[in-house]
Amino acid sequence: MNSDKVLQINNLTKKYGNLRALHNLSLQVQKGSVYGLLGPNGSGKTTTLSIALGVLKPGSGNYYWFGEPPSCQSRLRIGSLIEESNFYPYLTLKDNLKIVAKIRNVPESDINKVLGLTNLLKRKYSRFANLSSGLKKRLGLAAALLGDPDVLVLDEPTKSLDPEGFSDLREIIKQQSEQEVTVILASHILDEVEKVCSHVGILKAGELIREGTVEDILGASEIYYINSDEKEKLISVLADSPMVKKYEQEKWGDIKVLLDSKYNASDLNRMTFSKKVVLSKLEVRKNTLEKEFLELIK
Repeated sequence: MNSDKVLQINNLTKKYGNLRALHNLSLQVQKGSVYGLLGPNGSGKTTTLSIALGVLKPGSGNYYWFGEPPSCQSRLRIGSLIEESNFYPYLTLKDNLKIVAKIRNVPESDINKVLGLTNLLKRKYSRFANLSSGLKKRLGLAAALLGDPDVLVLDEPTKSLDPEGFSDLREIIKQQSEQEVTVILASHILDEVEKVCSHVGILKAGELIREGTVEDILGASEIYYINSDEKEKLISVLADSPMVKKYEQEKWGDIKVLLDSKYNASDLNRMTFSKKVVLSKLEVRKNTLEKEFLELIK
């Protein structure tokens, strides 16, 4: 298998009774990428990550880590934070991480480093039970970072975090990516994903409906909403123009237009005017992952 593929998932299917959680799901994560697994609640994000980490068994299908079938050796190269972290409530943060370090065969000298990365160093002698939900999430992230893993797998990492926690998490992901660590995260907070991810896969009802780089998914950095008193002629002009990647008529009457990246609003206005179509409206809006996501899952 291709060594550049850190994770390869092939035709995974999973059912809970009559509920189909995953259906023939296939995706791949390239080495060094920050891959965002997106989808509404119940789309299969957590199930996918849980199967890839060996927490759940698939109904059918298979997956490979680092080009090989999953093994104890490959698992040690992965740091993970899946749903709620399980720590001993009566132990301090440091003592909880000592246990994790022993399990992962990681030197205890790593503990201060990961507590520093997650802004928990001053709390290392606090008991886990006394932490807020946001600080508990930070400790889970610290545990995932122990041992400098090659891959970080994070399920809803921003859950329970305050704005400072969001900012810290972005910085940690950025630092890890710069060190060529592959990051796989599941989230429904699309604005945050757009800021940190290089690639995304979008799930709906257990199926992958789109996968690619963030730039490919967005298609264009800007969306244009236009209108004219000669709408039929305008639509014909758009259909024939090589600068137009995509257009569609909105329910309220405007036409939504995506242009090839070489062109802008002035080019669009100039092109329609040259075809003797005068625009009565030309509005420019920034395209976002959230807009594309909502369009895709409709």
